[in-house]
Amino acid sequence: MKAEKKNPKGGRKPKTDPCSHRYAFNLNDADNAQFLSLFDASGMKNKAHFITACIFDKPVSVVKIDKAAMDYYMRLTTFHSQFRAIGVNYNQITKAIKTTFTEKKALAFLFKLEKATMELVAINKQIVQLTEEFEKKWLQK
Repeated sequence: MKAEKKNPKGGRKPKTDPCSHRYAFNLNDADNAQFLSLFDASGMKNKAHFITACIFDKPVSVVKIDKAAMDYYMRLTTFHSQFRAIGVNYNQITKAIKTTFTEKKALAFLFKLEKATMELVAINKQIVQLTEEFEKKWLQK
């Protein structure tokens, strides 16, 4: 009927299956509060889509943002960038030791550098272990 009529001026294309049936319902304060909390937890933008998803058993995605996980991730990212900076400095130090010092002094400095590197490796292993524990305990899969 109306959908068959075409507008010669252009505009929006008519829908093939328009939603023309409308329903209304009333909620008391407690039910409304529960409804709004479920709606907020779903992350949907439209209440009508949320209601139809609940009625027809469509999956409702729940998006929860964990501030602790985000903070941990951000700190881990900055820590990783610091590790990369240490790698760049490591290369510069080895070149400087090779060109500046005698072989005996260079070996002594390289030994100290190797000890510091072993400490960094131990710290990195602890970071990986703590991250795995954090993922198992707090992050949903």
